[in-house]
Parts: sequence; C-alpha cells; structure tokens
Amino acid sequence: MRLFVRLTQSRLPIALSTFGIVFTLASTTLMRAADPEAPRFEVDPFWPKPLPNHWIMGNVVGVAVDAHDNVWIVHRQGTLERMETYAAQNPPASDCCVPAPPVLEFDQAGNLIGHWGGPGDGYDWPDSMHGIAIDPDGNVWIGGNGRGGPPAGAAGAGRGAGRGEAGRGAAGGDEASIAPTANAPYHDSMILKFTTQGKFLMQIGKAGQSKGSNDTENVKGPAKLWFDAKTKELYVADGYANHRVIVFDYETGKYKRHWGAYGKTPSDESLGRYVAGTQGALQFRTPVHCAVLSNDNLLYVCDRVNDRVQVFQPDGTFLREFYYYTNTLGDGSIWDIAFSRDPGQRFIYASDGTNEKIHILDRKTMEVLTSFGDGGRQPGEFYAVHSIATDSKGNLFTTETYRGQRVQKFVYKGLAPVTTKDQGVVWPKDAKSPLGK
Repeated sequence: MRLFVRLTQSRLPIALSTFGIVFTLASTTLMRAADPEAPRFEVDPFWPKPLPNHWIMGNVVGVAVDAHDNVWIVHRQGTLERMETYAAQNPPASDCCVPAPPVLEFDQAGNLIGHWGGPGDGYDWPDSMHGIAIDPDGNVWIGGNGRGGPPAGAAGAGRGAGRGEAGRGAAGGDEASIAPTANAPYHDSMILKFTTQGKFLMQIGKAGQSKGSNDTENVKGPAKLWFDAKTKELYVADGYANHRVIVFDYETGKYKRHWGAYGKTPSDESLGRYVAGTQGALQFRTPVHCAVLSNDNLLYVCDRVNDRVQVFQPDGTFLREFYYYTNTLGDGSIWDIAFSRDPGQRFIYASDGTNEKIHILDRKTMEVLTSFGDGGRQPGEFYAVHSIATDSKGNLFTTETYRGQRVQKFVYKGLAPVTTKDQGVVWPKDAKSPLGK
C-alpha cells in the first residue's frame, strides 16, 4: 500500500504491472550508475623513507617516474635556511644538517637508491634547479629558472625565496619576480642531459645567452620537459622568462619549431599584472609552466598565472583553451599536469600550488570532477604543491616548493563515484589514531 501511495504522489500511473515496477527501479539504478566517477587516492604518510647522512631537501621543483617506476626529484640546495644547514658550515655549528645532492632517485618502497648533481666540466649547471624528466632512452634531463644574482637568503628575498624563485610573500609571486626584461642577462638559458648515473651527455643552449622568445638556440628559464618517442622530439615549456613552447630533437639537440599563445609568434612585451577573471590574454604570462603530450597527440600547456590550459596539435596549431579558478592571483592555479595511466588517459591531474589542491579533470570535457588536499604541513596537505607525476600503477607523486620542501606519494585506490567537489585531505581509511579512537 505504501508503494502505491508513493507512486501516486510521484504522478506515476496508479496501476502498475510487476514489469513496470521493475523497469522503474532499473531506470533509477541506471541513472545512479551514470553519476560521474573519478580516481580515488590516499596519501602514504610513510613515503619516502628518511634520507641518510643528515641530508635535507630545499625547494623540490621537479618529479619524474622512469620505466622501472623509480621516482626522480630535483631540489634547490641554495634555498635552505642557515639554521637548517648548521652541519655544512665551517666549522660545523651542529651535528645536523647538510643539503642533499640536487638529484635524488627513490624506489617504490621509498628507499633512496641514487643521488648526484652539481657543477662539473663541460656544462653549465643551473643557478636554480627547475624540472626533471626521463626520456624514452632512459636519460635524465634537467632545466633551471635562475637568472643569477644574490644568493639565497640575501636581503630583499621573499619568504622562502632562493635564487630563481621568489617567495609567496613577494609582490606578484615568482611570476613578477623572476621574469626580467627581454634583454636582461639570464643565467639558466640551457637544458642539460645526463645518464642515470649523472654522466653529462648534452647541453642545449648556453648560460646567459638567451635573446628572448624567438631565439632558436637558447631557452630562458625552462620549466618542464616532455618527450615524444615517435618523433624523437623534446617539448619545452619555456617558461620563466620566455613566453613559448619550443621543440628540439632530443637525440641531436637540433631546433624544430616554437610558438606562443594561440599558436602565434611569441612576444616579450609585458602584459602587466594579472587581473582576476581576465580571459583571452594574447600571450602566455610567465611562467609557461608545463607542456605535456597525451597518447592521442594533444599538447596541454599550463599558462599558470593566466589560470588556463591551452591545447595544441604537436605542430603548434591551437585547438582550444580552458580556464580554472580565475580569481586566483599570485602564482596562478594551473602549475603542472599529469595523465592517468589507463590507455585512453581518461583523467588529468592538475597541481594547484596557490589553492593547495590536486584537481582531477575529465580529459574529454576538461571539467574538474573533484579535488583533494589542503594547506598545511601534515601528510596529504600541501605548501605550494608544484610538480606532479604518475607511475605505472596509477599512483601520484607530488613535490612542494618554497617552504614545503618535500615529495609525497598518493596511492591509487581505483575509481569511485564523485560525492563531493572538495575531498580535503585524503588520509588512509584504515589509519588508526595513536590514541586508539
């Protein structure tokens, strides 16, 4: 009788056959099954394991995963505060600590299995590390965004600032503080290629030699590197002082092509400070922070301070653009992009170091399905979440710049219906409180 009343109140026919009721319930089930779903993650609070030798990390500004699922990061030794590196002073002021080598390699269990990096013969080491990538041949590539100048901690540096990246307290964030005028000297105008053991192989560009956004021999503050094994091409988000994507042959270093926003010739004219809600800027603002190529040959470019992603064909033909959280000022909302590891790369993971979240996007619609994270220093929280990468199992790895100074692992837990747009901190479901609650 109660079923009859409920159906009547829902304006359904008073008389329903058994088949009609079954059909109605089945339709309801189908509608629920069509609700959006998204990947679900939980932070691994025990990854990575503590570093040996009293080593600590500065700004962690790049992460990559190789074919063996080993995780590579780069960090800035020069951004550590004086009291963090007492043991490195002469004479040592305490037992702890010293800067870790700038390039670190971890296995899946979080063990440190490799480390190297620093100035050497035959190449120009970056003034400020930025970005690490592993090419299809297994070689390690490094960029930088340091213009040269006063060392870390010099008077006038912003909160957490080191050479090449201003602190978040600085006016305009690193977007305003890093980008010099088009003709100003800029040290990190090169990209470096090494073996996994740190043997130098090749350098594209020369330190301090960039002539701006249409120079085909040098870069200027390259932010991120990506590879296409089919064409042997290297895509560079270039970057912190230039306003473009540039492409090289990753075996020979030969220049191939470049372009700016909307596929047009880039310009070094100043766009001025970003105004909340602005759309349609004719140039990329600095930094152009990522350029990543999908399996179906779409190139996604992070125009970070413009709060947008532009999508191109590999030849630079503009296809479309998408805007995210356009009231975000400072360092912008779109910092880096990684793809889900299913063959169709159904989802995009976007790091947002200003709003302190990882956004999960449907790659077909580019809609944000859900986000996780929050500001803070505990596992699963973020302080300036910067770079992002996935391994073959679908796990996520994130780095934090400024005073975040760490890499975190988020374990892939499969697909689940989206029940909230903001998940907050994705703490493990089976974690037990030390108080037993």
